[in-house]
This record gives sequence, structure tokens and C-alpha cells, in this order.
Amino acid sequence: MFTMQNQIRAKVMRSEPTSNEAWLWKHLRGRKLAGLKFRRQVPIAGYIADFLCVEARLIVEADGPTHEDSSYDRERDARLLIAGYRVLRFKNTEIGSDTAKVLDTIRIAAGR
Repeated sequence: MFTMQNQIRAKVMRSEPTSNEAWLWKHLRGRKLAGLKFRRQVPIAGYIADFLCVEARLIVEADGPTHEDSSYDRERDARLLIAGYRVLRFKNTEIGSDTAKVLDTIRIAAGR
């Protein structure tokens, strides 16, 4: 479900990433991680994924404090799972403090 509103919102989000999204994107873009192609801020199934690898059917989310114990995120993840995508969520603190572990987790989840 690609609505024009989601496409516009995704474009704005791509131009204004959080510092942790920018840091993670630096490591994912250009097939830098195990040759996997990631896109960022992608409308998918009525939502916007922070990072999407279509070939691995994998979505990576960089979560700030507003995502702690979020029923919205649980429902969103369940719907994306039904659509055939696995969702990995990382707290911003993890991305900033243990990037190598985060990237390794993503690589393993993608089967590489």
C-alpha cells in the first residue's frame, strides 16, 4: 500500500535522518554490509521502514525512547511479518555504542 502521503513523508524522513539513522546508513549503504542492498525510509505495507533489504525480506528499525514497549510497534511488526518481512529493532543506544554487534546481527539475520 503505497499512498502518496507515505511517499512524501518517507522523502522528508530521508532528508532529515536522526543521528543514529545516519550512522547506521553509513554502514549499510552501497552494499557495504555483506553485499546486501538496503534502501532507507521505504513505504511498505502502509508503514515506513527505516531500512529495507528486499532480497533478505528484512526490515531494520532504529528506535528512540518513544518506541519502548510500544503496542503500535508490536502490531506494525506483526503486520509486516504477515507481509513476509522480518523486523529487527535496535535501540539508538545500541547503534551508537555497539555498531559492530548491530551490523553482525543484521548480517546473520539476512543469512550472510
